[in-house]
Amino acid sequence: MERPLNLAAAIDAAAEALVGVLDSAVSRHQMAVSPTQLRVLSLITGRPETNVNGLAELLDVVPSSASRLCDRLEATGLLRRVADPRDRREVRLVPTADAEQLLHELQERRHRAVQAVLDRMPGRAQHELLLALLAFERAATAVPTEVPADASARTA
Repeated sequence: MERPLNLAAAIDAAAEALVGVLDSAVSRHQMAVSPTQLRVLSLITGRPETNVNGLAELLDVVPSSASRLCDRLEATGLLRRVADPRDRREVRLVPTADAEQLLHELQERRHRAVQAVLDRMPGRAQHELLLALLAFERAATAVPTEVPADASARTA
């Protein structure tokens, strides 16, 4: 199999197409929350120890902005603030059952949208894509081995 002239550009184009498919799965349904609020819910669902300061770091915003996002989610019944049982001074952010249901429905819609695209691909291409994506994930998440800046400066 020949390597595309610019593999990085092909991946970038495919990523844009994928984002478009995923976004259309969300936009076709009237979402009661913004994309940023969905991101907050996704982040705290995967990180049960998250507090407002931790959320602010994850979002790269100031804590007051993260707190206002949480206020809006709490007002809509999608988030609760609960005292940490180990340290009552700490307040943890917890998604409600409604938030978990919303995220589940969103994930299902996104999976259906992606599957509709995959169904238009030949089976062999789907299999090759799966193998390539698994290899890409492994490479992207692997800890790179450090190479000295000047290998010639090393002594025996």
